[in-house]
Amino acid sequence: MTMFQLPFLFDILKYTVSGVGVVYIAFYLFKPYLDKSESIQILELKRTISNQTLPLRLQAYERVVLFIERINPSSMLLRLNGSADTAAELQAIIMNEVRSEFQHNITQQIYLSARVWAVVKRVKEDTLNVINNAVKALPADTSALELSKTILVHLSKLDDDPYEMALSLIRQDMEELF
Repeated sequence: MTMFQLPFLFDILKYTVSGVGVVYIAFYLFKPYLDKSESIQILELKRTISNQTLPLRLQAYERVVLFIERINPSSMLLRLNGSADTAAELQAIIMNEVRSEFQHNITQQIYLSARVWAVVKRVKEDTLNVINNAVKALPADTSALELSKTILVHLSKLDDDPYEMALSLIRQDMEELF
């Protein structure tokens, strides 16, 4: 290496280091702006998605409220009044009705919180258990009317109405949306 090349290489090194320094400083000056811009875009995307899914979520909550009301024995027995003669027939009709209603609404779990969906499943299972336990407590040749009375008496003896408690939880969950 000659003396002439050494200052030339030294100048290249100075310009390279200073250029890297300028790029480094510029990056850190613009980084907060870029981060803010990115977070604004993410918020806009979330708001757009929320605006699109909110009506679907509200509809899902409406449907599970309707489901709970429809499987509530006090309303279901009125709706199914006269559709069976024996307790066994009424039990089969009620079981089919509850399962059918549940299957009809099973896709709503996509839009509901896990807590609400767990309550919906629990209400369904509890309803089926109440019906089965009432049938077991009665003689085999019991009429459908007697089964209906037994179910309603059992529900009236409960301290808290499980259907009202489920609806209350759904209302709380909906309030969290707003």
